[in-house]
Amino acid sequence: MNRMIYKWPVAALLLAATFSCTKLNEQVLDESSVTGLTDKQIADGTIAPVYANLPNIYIHTGLFALQEITTDEAILPYRGGTDWGDNGIYIDLHRHTMNSNTANVRNTWTPLVQSLSRAVSAVSSLQSNKDPNAARYIAEAKGMYAFYNMMALDLWGIIFVKEDPGATSKIVRGDSAVEYLKKVLLEVEPVLDNTTGPGRLTKAGVWGLLARLHLNAAAYRDIYAPSFTFRTDDLDKVVDYTTRIINAGQYALSADYWSIFNDDNNTNKEHIFSVDQRPDLNGHNRLSYFSLSGDQFPLPAYSGANGTDGPGITPDYYRTWVNAYAPLDPAAADPRFYKQNIFVDPVTQEACYDAATYRIDRGILRGQQYGLQRIAGVFSKCPDGKFKVGRLFNATRNRPTIPVVHTEQINFTTVGSDYSTGFRVLKYEFSQTSQSGRNFGAVDIPIVRLADVYLMRAEAKLRKGDATGALADVNAVRTARVSGSLRAPALTNLTLDLLFRERGFELYWEMHRRTDMIRFGKYEDVWTEKSDADRNKRLFPIPQTAIDGASNLPGYLRQNAGY
Repeated sequence: MNRMIYKWPVAALLLAATFSCTKLNEQVLDESSVTGLTDKQIADGTIAPVYANLPNIYIHTGLFALQEITTDEAILPYRGGTDWGDNGIYIDLHRHTMNSNTANVRNTWTPLVQSLSRAVSAVSSLQSNKDPNAARYIAEAKGMYAFYNMMALDLWGIIFVKEDPGATSKIVRGDSAVEYLKKVLLEVEPVLDNTTGPGRLTKAGVWGLLARLHLNAAAYRDIYAPSFTFRTDDLDKVVDYTTRIINAGQYALSADYWSIFNDDNNTNKEHIFSVDQRPDLNGHNRLSYFSLSGDQFPLPAYSGANGTDGPGITPDYYRTWVNAYAPLDPAAADPRFYKQNIFVDPVTQEACYDAATYRIDRGILRGQQYGLQRIAGVFSKCPDGKFKVGRLFNATRNRPTIPVVHTEQINFTTVGSDYSTGFRVLKYEFSQTSQSGRNFGAVDIPIVRLADVYLMRAEAKLRKGDATGALADVNAVRTARVSGSLRAPALTNLTLDLLFRERGFELYWEMHRRTDMIRFGKYEDVWTEKSDADRNKRLFPIPQTAIDGASNLPGYLRQNAGY
């Protein structure tokens, strides 16, 4: 008997980058070529590539850039006039002036369509596998195929229907795409269990994806519509699937909001489906250092692991917090806004910390920043041998007398794009188990988590007219978070605008914002440095490299409107 083993050499991956009709390169090996490998080992080795690209999709310059920097939550100017210039790609994203050659768009497309190709090949290869897990692995691969296609639908308005590695994929849009994704997810749901998550797709993960699909179906069916019509049957399904998750008894809202994004969050019960980034798997988390000051060094073990002065939050987004809690400071009103970990003497502005307990502040970082002080490449020490912590200055920017003070105002002007401008975000913990400082980390990135499930159900209820039920779900999330005696007060009423605000408070920096803004009809609004109101920009341009790669099939992959 011959067994077919799929390989992905460079040539095949280049073809997969356009997900064209070209058949994947494959190598047929007889059993002597795989002597010593059991069916289980082969099955495990076949399903692994289906998940392997998730960290490359959920990266700071990939999906994060597309979902956050295009919105009112994040802005990334030329720092100091030159840094993060990158030919203006982040300015284009924020202003909605991107084009088919924008690197972030291309670099998200490529691992996504590679993953689609791998999922199709895994399903085909596992059909003849005799391991008892093979049926579940096939369901996982099909479910992941639907998930990747759902991302493609959200970002580019298309999905690829390709169930045979040797067949020509069919490009589908609109209502047909929504119905196809529902069909695939419903097909695999009965086969999956709830024991392999959050890094693998489970039954609850599929419920979460189905809820998200039904919630966004109005937009996906007619993405350029002036306004969206939310069908009752879709909203009923959102309530159904989210209720299944909530009633499963397997997941729980975390009292400590920050533990959801800590180094050891793989076992956090709020995670339902996540990008597994533990070091022994695919650790590649750079979301932590992206926004931090270049003079913030979070790890005493790494004197070269600093921030990069990347994006800050817009004043528009910050003001939603201020307006919600005035006259209180948001940090004194809501545990999700900020967590102080560094405490200094009010007179000397210094403190001493040992390496094991040192943690920098989390959340939205404002004003004067404190941290490890590095001189000539070495961290300063206190007389007792502990690490000295004090005010930070822009030393890495050759401005050692200018303090690192993050200001509310940030924009594309010379003054507004200096190194310290803009309030910053550290949501995902700077990994304490990093293998190289800033470039690797163990923090899992949630794709579906329980708070989002509650908020999706609240939105579906509210759009159906059940304001009381919606309010209860929103307050369940708000009041679950505790920090000492601090707990956000329950809301007394709820509107769609307030619900949108609540999603911004709970899910900021988690790569939902663009999708939310489109669904709530706010993506054409005006905010810091962005005034474009073109509805065509709800979708990204299909990369020109992909269109060129499919040029042997005229009309097969056509560019989205407006590009």
